[in-house]
Amino acid sequence: MTTGSADSILARITGPVVMIGFGSIGRGTLPLLDRHIDFDRSRCTVIDPSDADRTILDHYGVRYLSEHITRENYTEMLTPLLTEGDGQGFCINLSVDTSSLDIMRLCRELDVLYIDTVVEPWPGFYFDTETDNATRTNQALRETVMDERRRSPGGTTAVSCCGANPGMVSWFVKAALVRLAADLGRDLPQPAVGDRDGWARVMRDLGVQGVHIAERDTQRVVHPKPVDSFWNTWSVDGFISEGLQPAELGWGTHERWMPNNARTHENPTAPGIFLEQPGATTKVRTWCPSHGAQHGFLVTHNEALSIPDFFTVWNEDGSADYRPTCHYAYRPCDAAVIAFDEMFGAAGRLPAESHVLDEDEIVDGRDELGVLLYGHARNAYWFGSQLTIEQARELAPHQNATGMQVTSAVLAGVVWALENPEAGIVETDDMDHERCLAVQTPYLGNVAGFYTDWTPLSDRPGLFAEDVDPDDPWQFRNVLVH
Repeated sequence: MTTGSADSILARITGPVVMIGFGSIGRGTLPLLDRHIDFDRSRCTVIDPSDADRTILDHYGVRYLSEHITRENYTEMLTPLLTEGDGQGFCINLSVDTSSLDIMRLCRELDVLYIDTVVEPWPGFYFDTETDNATRTNQALRETVMDERRRSPGGTTAVSCCGANPGMVSWFVKAALVRLAADLGRDLPQPAVGDRDGWARVMRDLGVQGVHIAERDTQRVVHPKPVDSFWNTWSVDGFISEGLQPAELGWGTHERWMPNNARTHENPTAPGIFLEQPGATTKVRTWCPSHGAQHGFLVTHNEALSIPDFFTVWNEDGSADYRPTCHYAYRPCDAAVIAFDEMFGAAGRLPAESHVLDEDEIVDGRDELGVLLYGHARNAYWFGSQLTIEQARELAPHQNATGMQVTSAVLAGVVWALENPEAGIVETDDMDHERCLAVQTPYLGNVAGFYTDWTPLSDRPGLFAEDVDPDDPWQFRNVLVH
C-alpha cells in the first residue's frame, strides 16, 4: 500500500467495536479505522469520562459513553457492548488506569478480538509507596500477561502492547536484522514468523550485542511551556507513570559490569534487570541519524523485555547462551524534558496542569524513532521512522508525528488480528513484521537505515576522569551516564 491508496479497505470487523479511551491516541486511531477497516458504525462505541472531543465522534457517527471503566464495573459495562448483534467484536483498549489483563481475559472469554498499546494496571500500581520497586516494574506487569498465555494458550487473538514502542519497534528489529545480514554478506535464511530460536540465532550470529530504542522528538510550539504544567506530544499520564517506574532494561549476556543499585528478579529466566531509581532521571548515551549523539531517558517499556526475551538463545540447562541488552533511550520534546525537570525538582509533585500538544499547536519538528543495533562488524545500525509534523498533517487528521507512529501501529495490529483471529495472546515480536509494516509504513514518513561509527566512548569532553570500559565500547558501563 502507498500513500496514494490511503483510502483502501484492508480488513473487516463483523461485530461491534468498542474503543476504551479517547485521548490523543484514540483521536488519531479512529480516522485510520474509518479509512481502512470496514465496520458497522452503529455498533461502534467509544468510552471515555471526558467529552472534550465529542464533536469528532459525532463526525464519524459513533456512539459515546461518558463513563470510567473500573475494576467493579468493567464486566457489566463491556459485555453487552462487545456482544451486540452478530459477528465477532473487537475491543481496542487505548486507556490508562484500566487493567489490560482483566479486559483481555474478558474479551477472550467472549470470543472478542482485543488489542492494547501497554500492559496497563488498575489505578494505584504506579504510585504505590507500600510495595517494593520490583513489584512496580514492567517485568511484573508483563509477567501477568505471560502467565495468562501459559495458562490459556491459543484461542481468540489478543494483541498485547502494539503501539509505536512497544510495538512497531519490534517489527523494525527484524527488518533491520534482514538488512544487516545482507549488508554483511551473510547468507542467513530468514526464519519463519514464529521461529523464536531461529531469529535469536540470526541476531547472535550477526554479532549484535544490543538494541537501543533510540528516539528523538524535536516537535515544538511557539510559546514556552508555563511553570507547573506538563506538556507532551503524547499521553502525559502515561509518560509520568512510566517515568516514575524504576529504570529497566533487558540484560545482555555480554555485559560484565552492573550498577551498584541494579537488581535482578527472582525469576531466573527474566530477561532484564532494574535500577533503584526512576527512569525519567536515568540518562543513557545513544545516537539518532538527524542529530547524532544524544542523552536519552532510560524509561521502562515492555519492548525492553519482550525483545531480549524473544531473541534469547537458550542452553539445554535453561540458562541463556545469548541475549542482547535492550532498552529505551528517549529524548522527548523539549517541553516534556523541562516538565520532568521541574517535577522532580518539586519532590515529584504532579503538575497543576497537563496538556497533550495537538497538530495545530506544533510549528515544526519531527519524531525520529528507530532501533539502534550495535556491537556487530559495522558497529551500529539505526533503522526506523523519520516523520515530520508537516507529513503527519498531510497523512491523517487529529494527530502529531509522535501520535501517528502509535496510531498507525494500532491499525496494523488490528489488521493482523483480523487476519489471524485464533492466534491466542501475542506480543508484537510474535507477529509477521513484513505484513504489519506493509500496513503501517505509508504513515511513517521516511523509513530508512543508517550506519554510524559512533560509540558510547565517542565525543566525550575529556575534562573529568570517567569510569569506563575501554576494551568494549558497547558495555552498559559506557552507555549509562553516571
